Amino acid sequence: MTQAVILLAGMGSRLGRPHPKSLTPLSSGETILGRQLRLLAAHELHVRGVVGFKLEFIMEAAPELLFAYNPNYDTTNTAKSLLCGLRQIENQDVLWLNGDVVFESGVLDSLLAAQGSVVAVNNARVGEEEVKYRLNADGYIAEISKQVEEPLGEALGINLIRAEHLGEFKAALAEVGDNDYFERAMEVLIERKGNVFKPVDVSEHLCLEVDFDADLERANQLLD
Repeated sequence: MTQAVILLAGMGSRLGRPHPKSLTPLSSGETILGRQLRLLAAHELHVRGVVGFKLEFIMEAAPELLFAYNPNYDTTNTAKSLLCGLRQIENQDVLWLNGDVVFESGVLDSLLAAQGSVVAVNNARVGEEEVKYRLNADGYIAEISKQVEEPLGEALGINLIRAEHLGEFKAALAEVGDNDYFERAMEVLIERKGNVFKPVDVSEHLCLEVDFDADLERANQLLD
């Protein structure tokens, strides 16, 4: 069974809500997390959440989840949160996602049906704050960060790594800095192994990270 890890430890300061960002209500009546869990359950994924900031709110909202705790959530970034979530997982495929992504079921369909390790992407114009990507000559991810020059689009915060690369990916997550995003560990793995992650273009589906009020408004418009 493919494992799923949702990163829920962050403080979500840019959106400025008094609760964890994943518990932000959507126009559909669900929270961001509630929608994520429903779609992951429909694909029979075994889910755990990595918590930190105001963890009691999340644990109360989703008591059925297994949880991992990042005790340094306020001084570390998503690389270390993901490492916390992966510590108890060995030799399995893992889909991981940020806890602020609003997406459609078709995104999961596309990722789970793909061969190898994959990254959900689009081909939209991207700004300074978005995680961007570039491909190598073989069509694999060559760079993935906020600093990519001449990007092809946005990496959307949902990724799948196959069991064959999981151990080396966990080692890369342990090596990178406390303030690094998990994408830095992906780049370390790429530097060592070459062709690892393929892009999966999900532009036809709703897949949107909610960082600001404008993102939330757009997500709600697309859900209506």
